[in-house]
Amino acid sequence: MTENCTHNCSSCTSDCDQRQAEPAYEQPAAGSQIKKVIGVISGKGGVGKSLVTSMLAVLMAREGFRIAIMDADMTGPSIPQAFGVEGLADSDERGLFPALSKSGVAMMSVNLLLQNHTDPVVWRGPVIAGTVKQFWTHVQWGDIDYMFVDMPPGTGDVPLTVFQSLPVDGVIVVASPQQLVGMIVEKAVNMAQLMKIPVLALVENMSYFTCPDCGKQHHIFGASHIEDIAARHQIDSVCRLPIDPRLAAAMDAGRIEHMTLSQLDPLIEQLIALGEA
Repeated sequence: MTENCTHNCSSCTSDCDQRQAEPAYEQPAAGSQIKKVIGVISGKGGVGKSLVTSMLAVLMAREGFRIAIMDADMTGPSIPQAFGVEGLADSDERGLFPALSKSGVAMMSVNLLLQNHTDPVVWRGPVIAGTVKQFWTHVQWGDIDYMFVDMPPGTGDVPLTVFQSLPVDGVIVVASPQQLVGMIVEKAVNMAQLMKIPVLALVENMSYFTCPDCGKQHHIFGASHIEDIAARHQIDSVCRLPIDPRLAAAMDAGRIEHMTLSQLDPLIEQLIALGEA
Protein backbone atom coordinates (compact mmCIF):
# COMPACT_ATOMS: atom_id res chain seq x y z
CA MET A 1 0.00 0.00 0.00
CA THR A 2 1.39 3.40 -0.97
CA GLU A 3 1.76 6.25 1.52
CA ASN A 4 -0.92 8.35 -0.25
CA CYS A 5 -3.44 5.52 -0.68
CA THR A 6 -7.04 6.72 -1.06
CA HIS A 7 -8.48 3.17 -0.76
CA ASN A 8 -10.23 3.72 -4.10
CA CYS A 9 -8.81 0.93 -6.26
CA SER A 10 -10.91 1.86 -9.30
CA SER A 11 -8.93 5.07 -9.83
CA CYS A 12 -5.52 3.73 -8.81
CA THR A 13 -2.86 2.27 -11.10
CA SER A 14 -0.61 0.97 -8.32
CA ASP A 15 -0.23 -2.82 -8.15
CA CYS A 16 0.02 -3.23 -4.38
CA ASP A 17 -0.80 -6.26 -2.27
CA GLN A 18 -3.88 -4.53 -0.85
CA ARG A 19 -5.48 -3.96 -4.24
CA GLN A 20 -9.10 -5.14 -4.37
CA ALA A 21 -10.37 -7.00 -7.42
CA GLU A 22 -13.09 -5.40 -9.50
CA PRO A 23 -16.50 -7.14 -9.24
CA ALA A 24 -17.06 -9.69 -12.03
CA TYR A 25 -20.30 -8.35 -13.47
CA GLU A 26 -22.20 -10.05 -16.27
CA GLN A 27 -21.73 -8.40 -19.67
CA PRO A 28 -24.80 -7.07 -21.51
CA ALA A 29 -25.71 -8.42 -24.93
CA ALA A 30 -23.23 -7.60 -27.69
CA GLY A 31 -23.94 -4.15 -29.09
CA SER A 32 -25.72 -2.91 -25.96
CA GLN A 33 -24.34 0.12 -24.15
CA ILE A 34 -26.03 0.90 -20.83
CA LYS A 35 -24.55 3.92 -19.10
CA LYS A 36 -26.34 3.94 -15.71
CA VAL A 37 -28.23 1.19 -13.89
CA ILE A 38 -30.61 2.26 -11.11
CA GLY A 39 -32.33 -0.30 -8.90
CA VAL A 40 -35.75 0.39 -7.39
CA ILE A 41 -36.32 -1.69 -4.27
CA SER A 42 -38.61 -1.96 -1.26
CA GLY A 43 -38.71 -3.85 2.00
CA LYS A 44 -42.23 -5.15 1.38
CA GLY A 45 -44.84 -5.29 -1.37
CA GLY A 46 -47.71 -2.95 -2.05
CA VAL A 47 -45.86 0.32 -1.48
CA GLY A 48 -45.91 1.52 -5.10
CA LYS A 49 -42.44 0.50 -6.26
CA SER A 50 -43.56 -0.17 -9.84
CA LEU A 51 -45.41 3.17 -9.89
CA VAL A 52 -42.23 4.98 -8.86
CA THR A 53 -40.18 3.03 -11.42
CA SER A 54 -42.64 3.86 -14.19
CA MET A 55 -42.86 7.55 -13.32
CA LEU A 56 -39.08 7.90 -13.10
CA ALA A 57 -38.77 6.33 -16.55
CA VAL A 58 -41.45 8.62 -17.98
CA LEU A 59 -39.98 11.78 -16.48
CA MET A 60 -36.40 10.94 -17.54
CA ALA A 61 -37.61 10.13 -21.07
CA ARG A 62 -39.23 13.58 -21.21
CA GLU A 63 -35.80 15.04 -20.44
CA GLY A 64 -34.56 13.50 -23.68
CA PHE A 65 -32.72 10.46 -22.30
CA ARG A 66 -32.85 6.94 -23.73
CA ILE A 67 -34.58 4.95 -21.01
CA ALA A 68 -35.09 1.25 -20.33
CA ILE A 69 -36.87 -0.73 -17.64
CA MET A 70 -35.95 -4.26 -16.64
CA ASP A 71 -38.99 -5.72 -14.90
CA ALA A 72 -37.21 -8.07 -12.50
CA ASP A 73 -40.35 -8.83 -10.48
CA MET A 74 -40.88 -12.19 -12.17
CA THR A 75 -43.88 -13.35 -10.15
CA GLY A 76 -45.65 -9.99 -10.09
CA PRO A 77 -44.74 -8.16 -13.31
CA SER A 78 -46.66 -4.94 -13.94
CA ILE A 79 -44.48 -2.67 -16.09
CA PRO A 80 -45.96 -3.59 -19.51
CA GLN A 81 -49.49 -2.98 -18.24
CA ALA A 82 -48.53 0.41 -16.82
CA PHE A 83 -47.36 1.48 -20.30
CA GLY A 84 -50.14 -0.24 -22.24
CA VAL A 85 -47.65 -2.58 -23.93
CA GLU A 86 -49.11 -5.90 -25.09
CA GLY A 87 -48.04 -8.90 -27.14
CA LEU A 88 -44.87 -10.97 -27.16
CA ALA A 89 -41.33 -9.65 -27.37
CA ASP A 90 -39.60 -10.11 -30.72
CA SER A 91 -36.49 -12.24 -31.05
CA ASP A 92 -34.00 -13.52 -33.61
CA GLU A 93 -30.67 -15.34 -33.56
CA ARG A 94 -29.13 -12.43 -31.65
CA GLY A 95 -31.57 -12.73 -28.74
CA LEU A 96 -34.63 -10.91 -27.45
CA PHE A 97 -35.63 -7.35 -28.31
CA PRO A 98 -37.25 -5.07 -25.74
CA ALA A 99 -40.76 -3.79 -26.32
CA LEU A 100 -41.14 -0.03 -26.76
CA SER A 101 -43.75 2.21 -25.21
CA LYS A 102 -45.39 5.06 -27.14
CA SER A 103 -42.71 7.47 -25.93
CA GLY A 104 -39.87 5.06 -26.68
CA VAL A 105 -39.20 3.57 -23.23
CA ALA A 106 -37.64 0.13 -23.80
CA MET A 107 -38.75 -2.67 -21.49
CA MET A 108 -38.43 -6.36 -20.87
CA SER A 109 -40.74 -8.33 -18.60
CA VAL A 110 -41.70 -11.95 -18.19
CA ASN A 111 -45.22 -10.93 -19.24
CA LEU A 112 -43.78 -10.18 -22.69
CA LEU A 113 -42.76 -13.84 -22.92
CA LEU A 114 -46.06 -15.45 -21.87
CA GLN A 115 -48.88 -16.33 -24.26
CA ASN A 116 -51.37 -15.28 -21.58
CA HIS A 117 -50.34 -12.45 -19.29
CA THR A 118 -52.39 -13.93 -16.44
CA ASP A 119 -50.42 -17.22 -16.50
CA PRO A 120 -48.63 -17.67 -13.15
CA VAL A 121 -44.86 -17.86 -13.02
CA VAL A 122 -44.31 -20.86 -10.73
CA TRP A 123 -40.51 -20.93 -10.64
CA ARG A 124 -38.03 -21.61 -7.89
CA GLY A 125 -35.48 -19.00 -6.86
CA PRO A 126 -32.53 -20.18 -8.99
CA VAL A 127 -34.66 -20.14 -12.16
CA ILE A 128 -35.92 -16.64 -11.39
CA ALA A 129 -32.39 -15.42 -10.69
CA GLY A 130 -31.17 -16.97 -13.94
CA THR A 131 -33.91 -15.22 -15.90
CA VAL A 132 -32.91 -11.88 -14.41
CA LYS A 133 -29.36 -12.45 -15.67
CA GLN A 134 -30.69 -13.37 -19.12
CA PHE A 135 -32.70 -10.14 -19.25
CA TRP A 136 -29.32 -8.40 -18.98
CA THR A 137 -27.19 -10.67 -21.18
CA HIS A 138 -29.66 -11.84 -23.87
CA VAL A 139 -31.74 -8.73 -24.56
CA GLN A 140 -30.65 -6.38 -27.33
CA TRP A 141 -31.06 -3.16 -25.36
CA GLY A 142 -29.04 -0.95 -27.71
CA ASP A 143 -27.80 2.42 -26.45
CA ILE A 144 -29.41 3.29 -23.11
CA ASP A 145 -28.66 6.26 -20.87
CA TYR A 146 -30.53 4.99 -17.80
CA MET A 147 -31.91 1.55 -17.04
CA PHE A 148 -34.31 1.22 -14.11
CA VAL A 149 -34.54 -2.26 -12.57
CA ASP A 150 -37.91 -2.84 -10.91
CA MET A 151 -37.19 -5.50 -8.30
CA PRO A 152 -39.53 -7.65 -6.22
CA PRO A 153 -39.93 -6.68 -2.55
CA GLY A 154 -37.62 -7.97 0.12
CA THR A 155 -33.97 -8.97 0.26
CA GLY A 156 -34.06 -12.36 -1.48
CA ASP A 157 -32.70 -13.98 -4.62
CA VAL A 158 -33.49 -11.28 -7.18
CA PRO A 159 -32.03 -8.23 -5.40
CA LEU A 160 -28.96 -10.28 -4.52
CA THR A 161 -28.58 -11.43 -8.14
CA VAL A 162 -28.99 -7.88 -9.46
CA PHE A 163 -26.48 -6.43 -7.00
CA GLN A 164 -23.90 -9.12 -7.72
CA SER A 165 -24.39 -9.44 -11.50
CA LEU A 166 -25.21 -5.95 -12.77
CA PRO A 167 -23.12 -2.78 -12.41
CA VAL A 168 -25.73 -0.99 -10.29
CA ASP A 169 -24.88 2.69 -9.84
CA GLY A 170 -27.37 3.25 -7.04
CA VAL A 171 -30.74 2.27 -5.63
CA ILE A 172 -33.94 4.09 -4.80
CA VAL A 173 -35.83 2.67 -1.83
CA VAL A 174 -39.64 2.99 -1.83
CA ALA A 175 -41.59 2.89 1.42
CA SER A 176 -44.93 3.84 2.93
CA PRO A 177 -45.48 5.73 6.19
CA GLN A 178 -46.44 2.96 8.64
CA GLN A 179 -43.97 2.29 11.45
CA LEU A 180 -43.75 -1.41 10.54
CA VAL A 181 -42.94 -0.55 6.94
CA GLY A 182 -40.33 1.89 8.23
CA MET A 183 -38.66 -0.97 10.06
CA ILE A 184 -38.90 -3.26 7.04
CA VAL A 185 -37.55 -0.67 4.60
CA GLU A 186 -34.43 -0.36 6.71
CA LYS A 187 -33.70 -3.99 5.85
CA ALA A 188 -33.60 -3.00 2.18
CA VAL A 189 -31.40 0.00 2.96
CA ASN A 190 -29.06 -2.15 5.03
CA MET A 191 -28.84 -4.76 2.26
CA ALA A 192 -27.86 -2.14 -0.31
CA GLN A 193 -25.22 -0.74 2.02
CA LEU A 194 -23.95 -4.25 2.82
CA MET A 195 -23.50 -4.80 -0.93
CA LYS A 196 -21.77 -1.40 -1.19
CA ILE A 197 -24.48 0.01 -3.47
CA PRO A 198 -25.21 3.72 -2.86
CA VAL A 199 -28.73 4.53 -1.70
CA LEU A 200 -29.62 7.56 -3.81
CA ALA A 201 -32.96 8.40 -2.24
CA LEU A 202 -35.87 7.28 -0.10
CA VAL A 203 -39.29 7.72 -1.68
CA GLU A 204 -42.27 7.63 0.68
CA ASN A 205 -45.37 6.78 -1.32
CA MET A 206 -48.91 7.39 0.00
CA SER A 207 -47.39 9.90 2.39
CA TYR A 208 -50.44 12.15 2.58
CA PHE A 209 -53.77 12.97 0.97
CA THR A 210 -54.65 16.51 -0.04
CA CYS A 211 -58.34 17.28 0.37
CA PRO A 212 -59.69 18.58 -2.96
CA ASP A 213 -62.17 20.86 -1.12
CA CYS A 214 -60.08 22.59 1.54
CA GLY A 215 -56.54 21.80 0.39
CA LYS A 216 -55.52 20.43 3.80
CA GLN A 217 -53.10 17.51 3.94
CA HIS A 218 -54.21 14.41 5.84
CA HIS A 219 -51.77 11.67 6.87
CA ILE A 220 -53.99 8.64 6.31
CA PHE A 221 -51.33 6.09 7.31
CA GLY A 222 -49.90 8.05 10.21
CA ALA A 223 -46.98 10.39 10.67
CA SER A 224 -43.98 10.02 8.41
CA HIS A 225 -40.71 8.54 9.70
CA ILE A 226 -38.84 8.75 6.41
CA GLU A 227 -36.66 11.70 7.43
CA ASP A 228 -35.52 9.85 10.55
CA ILE A 229 -34.56 6.78 8.52
CA ALA A 230 -32.75 8.93 5.96
CA ALA A 231 -30.79 10.75 8.67
CA ARG A 232 -29.90 7.49 10.40
CA HIS A 233 -28.39 6.12 7.18
CA GLN A 234 -26.98 9.43 5.90
CA ILE A 235 -29.25 9.50 2.84
CA ASP A 236 -29.56 13.06 1.57
CA SER A 237 -32.54 12.81 -0.79
CA VAL A 238 -36.14 12.19 0.34
CA CYS A 239 -39.30 12.44 -1.77
CA ARG A 240 -42.80 12.24 -0.29
CA LEU A 241 -45.56 11.33 -2.73
CA PRO A 242 -49.29 11.93 -2.21
CA ILE A 243 -52.14 9.46 -2.39
CA ASP A 244 -53.53 10.16 -5.84
CA PRO A 245 -56.20 7.81 -7.26
CA ARG A 246 -55.45 9.17 -10.74
CA LEU A 247 -51.99 7.58 -10.68
CA ALA A 248 -53.37 4.16 -9.74
CA ALA A 249 -56.01 4.45 -12.46
CA ALA A 250 -53.36 5.41 -15.03
CA MET A 251 -51.26 2.36 -14.09
CA ASP A 252 -54.26 0.06 -14.51
CA ALA A 253 -55.28 1.65 -17.82
CA GLY A 254 -51.78 1.63 -19.36
CA ARG A 255 -51.63 5.43 -19.45
CA ILE A 256 -48.76 6.19 -17.09
CA GLU A 257 -47.05 8.20 -19.83
CA HIS A 258 -49.87 10.74 -19.62
CA MET A 259 -49.12 11.50 -15.96
CA THR A 260 -46.67 13.73 -14.14
CA LEU A 261 -45.45 13.82 -10.54
CA SER A 262 -43.65 17.01 -9.59
CA GLN A 263 -42.67 15.62 -6.19
CA LEU A 264 -40.07 13.50 -8.01
CA ASP A 265 -38.40 16.52 -9.65
CA PRO A 266 -35.53 16.69 -7.11
CA LEU A 267 -34.77 13.02 -7.73
CA ILE A 268 -34.82 13.59 -11.50
CA GLU A 269 -32.25 16.36 -11.05
CA GLN A 270 -30.14 14.03 -8.91
CA LEU A 271 -30.23 11.29 -11.57
CA ILE A 272 -29.26 13.74 -14.29
CA ALA A 273 -26.31 14.91 -12.17
CA LEU A 274 -25.30 11.26 -11.61
CA GLY A 275 -25.18 10.74 -15.36
CA GLU A 276 -23.05 13.84 -15.85
CA ALA A 277 -20.54 12.93 -13.12
